[in-house]
Amino acid sequence: MLRITGQSADGYHQLQTVFQLLDYGDKLAFELRDDGQIIKHTPLHGVAANACLSTRAAHLLQQTCHTRLGVDIYLEKRIPLGSGLGGGSSDAATTLLVLNQLWGCGQSIDALAELGARLGADVPVFVRGHSAWAEGVGDQLTPITLPATRYLVACPAVHLSTASMFADPLLVRNQPPITFENFQHGERSNAFTPVARARSAEIDALFGLLAPYATAQLTGSGAAVFCAFDPDDPKLESAARTLPDNMPRFIAQGLNCSSLHAMLAGRT
Repeated sequence: MLRITGQSADGYHQLQTVFQLLDYGDKLAFELRDDGQIIKHTPLHGVAANACLSTRAAHLLQQTCHTRLGVDIYLEKRIPLGSGLGGGSSDAATTLLVLNQLWGCGQSIDALAELGARLGADVPVFVRGHSAWAEGVGDQLTPITLPATRYLVACPAVHLSTASMFADPLLVRNQPPITFENFQHGERSNAFTPVARARSAEIDALFGLLAPYATAQLTGSGAAVFCAFDPDDPKLESAARTLPDNMPRFIAQGLNCSSLHAMLAGRT
């Protein structure tokens, strides 16, 4: 769910949205260095090394904590770039959380979330590690508990620039705000859906393909499309089979709490 409820004087859009964590994502590995260098060994196509969010997060934490330690960062990219699934934001949050421990920085979750906000509006929710109801520019987070759900996520090879989506004249920017209770009772609209469907025939076709199985929805400002299913619903596999053979897709379980937080807690 994503609603745009207004626009402030500084040009930022006010919104309401729900962040659902998943048990599927990129994989990161870190090796300590004692020379202060931060080296990312797995470049991303089309992303400059100094623009990679995980590298930027490492540099920001290093400068904040004045540590002389460095790190080698290895990334296995599984979340497609530009899919609206928060891949880069979660990579940045993972880097902040892990290096905070490996470097012994001692930063609190609140402090790390503040650093994350300097990297991107979606980073703090991954730092805090809990599915959330978000308002403001996505920075006012309230932890929520969502029911057990499995998701089919289709990732068409479509690039929808977030900036151009926000600037599109089709976008409705004055939707009335709702409550979390409205969401729980079925209000799941996304203001970007009509924009994405008008811009991309492939995205529009996905909505039609998936309609017999479940309600198709857009991830954030796109371009991935997903359907939510009860855990034992057999229609999930049928829906996956109806997708074009060459279209990347994955099936994931929704999580309320990040598995990364549990992993790090086991190290302390």
